[in-house]
Amino acid sequence: MTDHPLSFWVVIPAAGVGSRMRADRPKQYLPLNGRCLIEHTLDCFLDQPGLSGLVVCLSPDDEWWPELACACDPRITRADGGRERADSVLNGLQALTALGAGEQDWVLVHDAARPNLAQSDLQTLLATLQHDPIGGLLAVPVRDTLKLAGPDGRVSSTPDRSLFWQAYTPQMFRLGALRTALSDALAAGVAITDEASAMEWAGQAPRLVEGRADNIKVTRPEDLEFLRRR
Repeated sequence: MTDHPLSFWVVIPAAGVGSRMRADRPKQYLPLNGRCLIEHTLDCFLDQPGLSGLVVCLSPDDEWWPELACACDPRITRADGGRERADSVLNGLQALTALGAGEQDWVLVHDAARPNLAQSDLQTLLATLQHDPIGGLLAVPVRDTLKLAGPDGRVSSTPDRSLFWQAYTPQMFRLGALRTALSDALAAGVAITDEASAMEWAGQAPRLVEGRADNIKVTRPEDLEFLRRR
């Protein structure tokens, strides 16, 4: 009997400007080995056999996206981004619903500026969470000693680093549950930094799935240089 790949949808929030990169364009359009960052990111998903569709959430006045070849890819749908990441993801989820996604369908949310996702990590995430009642995210255990800073800028304590993980993406949840969690958290004025934090606020405990540490998010110029040297 042939195993069928797990079906999933993808949302890529990409409406940010990336001011810390000090560049002349949003960081997702910066060049990386002959192509721009977001093209590499999209390639992480487009050839996956279980992909049902992909939504990219962009600023309404984005002038760079139409110049890319992938803008005409029938597997990709454009949606308007919002003021914050959570707003963009909500718009992406609504777009998926219009495309035929169901409430119980799996959705993977991935950073546009995280182009180095290993296929092994993606497959591990899908396999680990396919029967999970909540969902989860790729993450990496903290390696270095952590220091808690006091208001005076001095160390107030050294927490046990074995309890801490760095949250990465993709983050994988059911469409209906994620939409409700994001909507309710935003309505309550809760600060939402990623999809897992919205699910946590809704009383859920997302599963941590260990991934590779080189699945970095490009935030500063040195991050891009690191990827260019690989």
